[in-house]
Amino acid sequence: MRVYPTFFKLAFSWMDAEKAHKIGFQGIRAAHRSGAGRILARLTAPDASLRTEALGLTFPSPFGLAAGFDKEGHGIEALTELGFGHVEVGTITGQAQPGNEKPRLFRLIEDRAVINRMGFNNDGASAVAPRLKSARAALQKVHPDVRPIIGVNIGKTKVVELDEATDDYLVSARSLAPAADYLVVNVSSPNTPGLRLLQNVETLRPLLRAVGDAADEAAGRHVPLLVKIAPDLTNEDIDDVARLALDLKLDGIIATNTTISRDGLVSDAAKVESLGAGGLSGAPLKQRSLEVLRRLKAAVGDELVLVAVGGVEAASDVQDRLDAGATLVQGYTAFLYEGPFWASRINKGLVRLRKKAGR
Repeated sequence: MRVYPTFFKLAFSWMDAEKAHKIGFQGIRAAHRSGAGRILARLTAPDASLRTEALGLTFPSPFGLAAGFDKEGHGIEALTELGFGHVEVGTITGQAQPGNEKPRLFRLIEDRAVINRMGFNNDGASAVAPRLKSARAALQKVHPDVRPIIGVNIGKTKVVELDEATDDYLVSARSLAPAADYLVVNVSSPNTPGLRLLQNVETLRPLLRAVGDAADEAAGRHVPLLVKIAPDLTNEDIDDVARLALDLKLDGIIATNTTISRDGLVSDAAKVESLGAGGLSGAPLKQRSLEVLRRLKAAVGDELVLVAVGGVEAASDVQDRLDAGATLVQGYTAFLYEGPFWASRINKGLVRLRKKAGR
């Protein structure tokens, strides 16, 4: 019998979503500081059969935590103790910013979904960089053979104009790349005005090229570079991004970010409308994110690493995306509903599914 669903209903379901997130994250970090996380890590460590080669790195599991949960690199070690094969930190911007006005995070419990318009609230690249360096060194010490991977997701500072966006991304790239295992350019959040316009291939091309060059120079090595795209792109735009990624020799594409669509929800329509703008994530995104993944796979074949995210709740969802062409899979929203042992259950479920299939 699982205890967390009852705990969520009693302790968190009635609480402001951002406050509940803060309390839950503080609890995870407190467990790490107390030493309980080390004990937990031995129980949640992914089976060795799940090790995955991607981006020139070895991931303990193909399943990781998407950007958005740990925006500032405060809990990387603690989160890896829950069984995530990688943790993607961010989104981080060149300048510190408070994000959008509160309230800005809302649950649609009936849909197992979340609407957010956080607006890239974070301490800024220069403040986050030392945390990444410290976490990477600590993980290497604890896991000398195969350690959890640290991804870093960067975006545009809100006050920076679009025609100056590249320089802003370069601030983040130069600060964060030395401690990043891989870097993600986020041009697909709906919560920074105008950001999605950067997904236009003519704008995206020089941005990605400049970020890639700056990251490699700052790190003194090749830092795998990926771009994260929205599920709301047309199929033709998805094809254009795929061709661009191949042309620029990017390392991968993350599909997908949140959606501005509100189609197919079971939550009361008036309630959903009252919550206002923001990106929708969670179970309702499952089908579209899978469609985008399959289209990307058809376009790029095995030349790029595809990271699937959107509507991932169970081990079967992870395996479906791996079967559809993803090398890595991420989740976030279901973490809020499933609790701290979610990643461990997914990893164990993957092992069972593979044994059953004779893989």
